[in-house]
Order: sequence, then C-alpha cells, then structure tokens
Amino acid sequence: MDFLDQLRIFVRVANSGGFTNAADQMNLPRPTVSLAIQQLEARMGARLLNRTTRRVSLTQDGEALLERAESLVAEGEELEKLFLPTTRALQGRLRVDLPSRIARCIVAPALPAFLDRHPGFELELGSSDRAIDLVHEGVDCALRIGEMKSSSLVTRKLGAFTLINCASPSYLAHYGTPQQPSDLSSHFAVNYASPTDARPAPWEWIEKGERQKLFMSAKVSVNNAETYIACCLAGMGLIQIPEFDVREYLQNGSLVEVMLDWRAPPIPVQLIYPHRRYISRRMKVFSDWMVETIVHFVDSDLRRNKS
Repeated sequence: MDFLDQLRIFVRVANSGGFTNAADQMNLPRPTVSLAIQQLEARMGARLLNRTTRRVSLTQDGEALLERAESLVAEGEELEKLFLPTTRALQGRLRVDLPSRIARCIVAPALPAFLDRHPGFELELGSSDRAIDLVHEGVDCALRIGEMKSSSLVTRKLGAFTLINCASPSYLAHYGTPQQPSDLSSHFAVNYASPTDARPAPWEWIEKGERQKLFMSAKVSVNNAETYIACCLAGMGLIQIPEFDVREYLQNGSLVEVMLDWRAPPIPVQLIYPHRRYISRRMKVFSDWMVETIVHFVDSDLRRNKS
C-alpha cells in the first residue's frame, strides 16, 4: 500500500473515530485499515493514534499530521484525475443523507434517470430527520431544510419550500375552522420537536411583513415528519408543513388547508458538505444533479401555488 493510501485511511480513521467505522465507510476489511495505520506509524516514526476498546483519538503527533494529511490527500486525488477526460464514466460510492420525506417524495422518483446516465455510480442513501456529524459518520453531503446555524460546513442554497397550514376534516368538525391567528387560542397543534434539540417549534405566520410566532397548546409532540403527518390525519391537531409533503392528502380530501392568508414564511432548503479545498468529480456531478432536481421541484411548487 502506497503512502497516499495510508494517509487516506488515516484521515478517515481520525474523522470517523474508529477503525471499524473507517473500514465500513471505505468498504475495506478492518485488518487492512489496522495494517495501514501500523505501516504509516512505522514510516513516520511516531504513534499517531491512542487506541481504546471503543474509540481512537489522535496523539499530538497525529493531530499535527492530520492537518497536513487532509490537504495532501485532496491534492493527490486532484492530481490523479488531472488528465482524465471529463467524459470518463463516473465510478465509486457516495454517501448522502436526506430527510425521509424528501428522499421518498422528490429524490427517489428522480434517481433512476440519474443512475441510468451513470451506471458505475454507487449511491448509499441515508434518510433521517436528525442532524448528523458528516465528518464523523463519513457522509459526503446532506440535504437539509430550515435555517442553518453557522458551522464549518459548506452550504449551497437551493431555494425554499412553501409552507401551508392544514388539518383533518374530523378535527375541523370537532373544533371548527380557524380563520386568523387570533382563533388559534381555542385550537390544538401537533407539535414538532426537532430531533436535535427536542424543543417544539412555534406556530408561525407573516403579519404586516413581520414574522410572528405562537407556542400553541398540543396533545401530542413528535420528532418525525411521517408521525407528524399521521397525527394530523388522525385529527390530533393543526400542522404547518411543506405543501409537497401532504399534496396527495389535500387532493383526496384527507387533509384541508386552512388560514391561506396566514402562512408561515417559506422554509429554505440547502445542500451541505464538509469544507474541502477539492471536491471529487462524482461529488460535483451528484451535487449539480441535486441542485437541478430540487430547484426544478421548488419552481414547480411555486408555479402550482400561484395558479
């Protein structure tokens, strides 16, 4: 195994926190990963990692090497593809994380055409509503909706989803139909608590150009989009949700949009990935396709709501 491969494995072990994680992410046998680190330590003449039964951590020498190794690996990969034709077929695996509803409703239906164009491309698709550590879990990029807190991640803005207010016919028959924000005091919401901080999100609307917020009464709180919709369908309360998430239920009458003039601000959607000087060609091709797919969907969503 050459020096660059050893550095590549070292970087992955350091960022993922363990030999097993690195082996899984790189699709390598664990003994191969362990041997690469042993050979690298012998080559450098220094111990780079502290091993425990659960996790590895960097030594002082390891920290010094990691800072340089990440740049060397990125530059080495860039040099390897410098003279390759841009028409060369994409090869390799990419790990992507998406919110479950976006994965099911938007990305999965569009994937067959993308994979037909790139048959050598292998996609590992994770679907969750929780925030993940991209570097630690070895994820190449993720799609996220909502306001992003400042971080070291690179953010590529794609647009915004229209948010609507809705409820089930059974809920409206029991509690009445709210017409304006002042009516909400006599209603219940299904609270959505972020898997990251577990705090329920407030009900929002725009009034005189300003964002307004209200923490509503609720009989149930959830931390998953599928459960959020299911509770609304069951008559447990009002929800605010991207229109595409419940389009089929609005069309068949299982849900009804309410307070059309008191919608929340559109919710931003963005692609995020770890900060790197160089981005692999397969990452760039996939991220460009994601931009095209989401932007097309957002534009269609806007046209549908204006008509």
